[in-house]
Formats: sequence, structure tokens, C-alpha cells
Amino acid sequence: QVQLVESGGGLVQPGGSLRLSCAASGSIFSIGLMSWYRQAPGKQRASVAAITSGGRTNYADSVKGRFTISRDNVKNTVFLQMNSLKPEDTAVYYCNADIDAYYSTGSRRADNYWGQGTQVTVSS
Repeated sequence: QVQLVESGGGLVQPGGSLRLSCAASGSIFSIGLMSWYRQAPGKQRASVAAITSGGRTNYADSVKGRFTISRDNVKNTVFLQMNSLKPEDTAVYYCNADIDAYYSTGSRRADNYWGQGTQVTVSS
């Protein structure tokens, strides 16, 4: 069974930094696009950043120049380095990934997976 487990959230003052991690586990064959989303109270979940298996990245305009997404393809992990944090960055951050995995039947299937979310609060 494939799982995505996030870590690294917490409380930080405006202007501070946090680094989120998301590790994929299970009988994984390959991982394609890995992404971070966030959902603030009363708002829809929105894309923050994405990275392909080859390392190409894309960012929401609101985080360009402040956030950096990266991945370790050996450890099946994606990171989000968040600098110059603002109160409006406060949200639950979710990891998302397209994963091709083996199942107990011996078959292989590609699915989209979500992590459980990690809270990031930016406040003085």
C-alpha cells in the first residue's frame, strides 16, 4: 500500500522559514509529478508548487522567489523550502504525487495519492 507522509510544519514568525518533507513508501515502481498544495480556512485547496521526475518546476505566483520545491528520487521524497513566510501562507499543506506501484496481485497501476496534511501557521 502506497503512503505519503508529510512532516516539517509548525508555527513560525513572519519572515521566518520552514522546510516541509513528504516521503512516499510502499511497493513503488516509479513516481512522476510531485506537488505541494495548500488549503487555508474557508478557501479551496490550491496548487503551490510542482516538480517533474526530471526536475522541472512550477510555482504559484504568490510564492515565486520565496518557496523552492525539490525532490530526492532515490528516497522518493519531495521537499518544500519556504522562506520569507507571510501570515497569508498560513494553511494546511498537502503533498500529492502520481505513483506507479505494485499491488498484492502482482499487477502494477498508476494512481494519484495525497498525504494527510501538515499545518503551517505564520504569526507573531
